[in-house]
Amino acid sequence: MESSHDSFKDVDGVIMKKYLRMLILIAVDVLVINAVLLVSFWLRFDGAIPAGVWAGMWQLMLLFTVCIVGALFAYGLHNRLWEHASIGEVLSLSLAVTIGVLLVYLVITLSPLGDTYTVPRSIYPLTWALNILFLGFSRMSLRILRFYMQYSQNFNSGNGSGKKVLIAGAGDAGSMVGKELKQRCLQDPGFNCHIVGYVDDDVGKVGRVMHGSEVLGVTGDIPELVKEYGVEEVIIAIPSVSGTVTQRIVDLCYPTGANVQIVPGLYELIDGKVNINQIREVKVHDLLNREPVKVDLEAMSRYLEDQVVLVSGAGGSIGAELSRQAARFNPARLILLDHNENGVHKIHEELVRYHRELDIVPLVADVKEKMDVSHVFDYYRPEVVFHAAAYKHVPLMEHNPERALRNNILGTWHLGTAAKETGAHTFVLVSTDKAVDPSSVMGATKRIAEMLVENLQEEGGTCFAAVRFGNVLNSRGSVVPIFKNQIARGGPVTVTHPEMTRYFMTIPEAVQLIIQAGALAEGGEKFILDMGEPVKIQELAEKMIKLAGFTPGEDIEIVYNGVRPGEKLEEELFSGEEKKITTSHSRIYSVYAESGLDSTRQKSLEALVKKIGSPDWYGTTNGEVFELLRTVLPEFCPAAVALNEEQVEGEEHLAEMAEEDYPTGPAVEQPST
Repeated sequence: MESSHDSFKDVDGVIMKKYLRMLILIAVDVLVINAVLLVSFWLRFDGAIPAGVWAGMWQLMLLFTVCIVGALFAYGLHNRLWEHASIGEVLSLSLAVTIGVLLVYLVITLSPLGDTYTVPRSIYPLTWALNILFLGFSRMSLRILRFYMQYSQNFNSGNGSGKKVLIAGAGDAGSMVGKELKQRCLQDPGFNCHIVGYVDDDVGKVGRVMHGSEVLGVTGDIPELVKEYGVEEVIIAIPSVSGTVTQRIVDLCYPTGANVQIVPGLYELIDGKVNINQIREVKVHDLLNREPVKVDLEAMSRYLEDQVVLVSGAGGSIGAELSRQAARFNPARLILLDHNENGVHKIHEELVRYHRELDIVPLVADVKEKMDVSHVFDYYRPEVVFHAAAYKHVPLMEHNPERALRNNILGTWHLGTAAKETGAHTFVLVSTDKAVDPSSVMGATKRIAEMLVENLQEEGGTCFAAVRFGNVLNSRGSVVPIFKNQIARGGPVTVTHPEMTRYFMTIPEAVQLIIQAGALAEGGEKFILDMGEPVKIQELAEKMIKLAGFTPGEDIEIVYNGVRPGEKLEEELFSGEEKKITTSHSRIYSVYAESGLDSTRQKSLEALVKKIGSPDWYGTTNGEVFELLRTVLPEFCPAAVALNEEQVEGEEHLAEMAEEDYPTGPAVEQPST
């Protein structure tokens, strides 16, 4: 075992080494500064320095040395690892030299030295420029030497002939990816990678060289370049590009057999850095036909910071991501509420791991039970409420309409009235595009939940708002994890109808816009999120099959199994009687209906809520439920009959597979959105 004496010797050795290194750097600086001064005078007088100038040269040398070395020391430039120097160090060096030369000028101008010794004005810019050049070179030479030694070693070991990579994108992200890959090759002899070049649709960049590799062409040249250079992997390094461009590049790479990787979208790179560990396979959400979402983080943080925030349905995919995003804005307390104990436990454990300083309260409670909700609001007094708890499986709710009404309508009423009574300042209902001209029980219940939120709004009280959006990729029970499961089992992939379309968003995008809508709310609004163009489910299935490395129709069959109960072929984000109004956020619109809630509909709404909450509700038949819904929504027209037992079991089985085999949310890392 090492003795304490030996440990102290090691520490002393490190300190001595540090100061010795600093002294060597100072000595080099002194030599460079004095050599620069002599060269400057030599250039000024064309190689013939007058004898009168030589007489006072030692005074000038001392003055320049003290001022410039002092400025360098003040900026800590003798205590940096120059073998890892970057632009930041060069800028600091330039500023320190500028201050040092200015000090020399002031001393000579303001002191008696200026009366006895005249310094030509041209000396100051000459010494300034030459000191930056030679002091910078003396430091950067360490990095150049280190690079040369590592490059030679790795090149001689055959590392330059590794996996051949083509980078799509010669912008900032492409530059950082290229730099990271080359750095990794230098540091790790076992990392075999060779960048054959870049491609970029800016033709002005074609032929130019970046980090030692040429921009070989535009993205349309990828198939030819893959064949010519034997490219094994294409990295898409254009984080801000739309899904249509990503899809085009994937389609170009698909026939070549080259593996395709992608740099994550900007919402995944909150810190603004690109790291090779973040490069991943192309996923289906990269192919969405729209620009990535941008949010106003400052506005979001203003109304969440130091507030008691409650998320209902926190154990679900949307509720869990709402909890993750809300935790980033330093609330005073974050309450995770759900009747699913496993879901609450999972998100609570994750958030505690990454936010140890945050007061996080996991609560197992049921929004359908008024006493549960009243106790939570009376005790914790939440100030911001995100209501994400809902039954959302459309065909399953056609078979269980009375349950859908209790959870989606009565639960919203309980939370909304409790928020109002306890003085919460913001209440945001997570709604759905299926609430527009509803043809399903689930859609009808969410439309009525929107009406409840609108009805609860009073001037000067709690600010109520609803946010309406479409399908969320990888949420529990969504089509994406179901397709993944079917592809993993060898197919077939089941699609309900070849013309079926849906709006899609990623979970982080949807949640960020939900929180953003809460910042925009003034009271009683329904917001809709710009979901881009609707996606054909058939095309989505084909994309996922291709991304898995198979050929649709050959390796994996696509089978059409018919439209399910309550489903539409196309979903809408607002109805014909609603007007879309722009907001300060380009991706969020407010929806306004001129008709509003008249007194007759308000009474019907109150009677419906009272009926759902009564003890005899459980004896209500499906037919009676439909009739009750139509008293509030005369336009509601059920599009299907109840499922038979085999269909119900199939629906439940698919939902279970999606939840168990493809859990949502990060397992190890905290998501960066």
